[in-house]
Amino acid sequence: MSGNTWTAPTATGPLDAEVRVPGSKSITNRAFVLAALSTGPTLVRRPLDSRDARLMQGALAALGGRVEPQGDDVLVSPLAPEGTEPASVVLGNAGTVARFTPALAGLGSRPVLFDGDEAIRRRPIAPLLRALSELGVDIDDDGRGAPPFTVRGRGGIAGGKVELDSSASSQFLSALLLAGPSFESGVTVRLVGDAPPSEPHIAMTLDLLRRFGAAPERSGVEFHVPPAELNCPEYAVEPDLSTAAPFVAAAALAGGTVRIEGWPERTTQPGDWLRSLVVELGQRADLDANGLTVTGTGEIRGARLDLHEVGELTPVVAALLCFADGPSVISGVAHLRGHETDRLAALATELSALGAGVTETDDGLVITPAPMHGGVFRTYEDHRLVMAAAVLGLRVPGVEVENPATVGKTFPGFTAAWQEMLS
Repeated sequence: MSGNTWTAPTATGPLDAEVRVPGSKSITNRAFVLAALSTGPTLVRRPLDSRDARLMQGALAALGGRVEPQGDDVLVSPLAPEGTEPASVVLGNAGTVARFTPALAGLGSRPVLFDGDEAIRRRPIAPLLRALSELGVDIDDDGRGAPPFTVRGRGGIAGGKVELDSSASSQFLSALLLAGPSFESGVTVRLVGDAPPSEPHIAMTLDLLRRFGAAPERSGVEFHVPPAELNCPEYAVEPDLSTAAPFVAAAALAGGTVRIEGWPERTTQPGDWLRSLVVELGQRADLDANGLTVTGTGEIRGARLDLHEVGELTPVVAALLCFADGPSVISGVAHLRGHETDRLAALATELSALGAGVTETDDGLVITPAPMHGGVFRTYEDHRLVMAAAVLGLRVPGVEVENPATVGKTFPGFTAAWQEMLS
């Protein structure tokens, strides 16, 4: 690593490695929110320790909670939103923090300013802010529908029924459902517009609500969460399966075997789809009580993949398909234009700059493999693009990954773990 770039290492032969990835970001931040809304403290075991997770911890502290690290675990005590002095929540570029915490501010009695990186101001949130306003949250955003905005707490939220367009992000729906047990009337959300992306993340939210003692119900596009007293003294976070994606791809691309420790036998995480993907691309995946073992051939089949439900895997999958035996099409991921960056534009630009034939469509990418060469791979402050660039480097010498530290959003130790896998 030199300056602000990292030279992605090249595989010199088949792999034989064992990898442990950190806890799931999606589960960690949902568990932190529900713990803060509970009636007693919750020991969250092995949560993710990364920028996004620390931003969530900071947000809860600003809103009157108490977060105490205890070794690899974190003890989260319930919000005690006393006082009327103004407070601030720092969002960084964390979508879960920006979307899950405004409702919590409405439960208190103080004005709370929400703002973060320039990138978070461009990420979609307006439909959620409108829905929260209709449910009784006092929000002042000067009509922007984006950060910075201020929530003026009134000591509680009425709740009730609301319509929501969650087509840009399933996090809008999850935000309302997670806070719903603390609303005076609970919450009933009826989805309008196109279906939300990433159905597994919705299932994850419902599962965590039940684990904490809520009783969510679903009927088609309507969701209901009645008022409830939440309580979960201890909750263990699963490994982040989306963060495991580049290691799974490495086995397929370099050949050999990579074992992912602790891969759950049952999970709501969308990253579990990787098991079926590698089989579709001609590899082998074996799951047992110890984790997932991926055995690769180094030969990748071209494929047509609808990634609507697993969009966050797109950067790594796109990089992998640059080495397929024929063209591939990724579809169903138009919503990626509103993630940390416009991921479709970024992938088309950066992969093409290194020689691959990658073009954008309305909702995805067309990838035509071609000889690739080294060069700078820009990452646009997007952790998943760092991981995609690392996958490219397995086969392409001289891939210089810009701003590798941005991977700290979900895996601060990624580059060291990647190097160790190849050693």
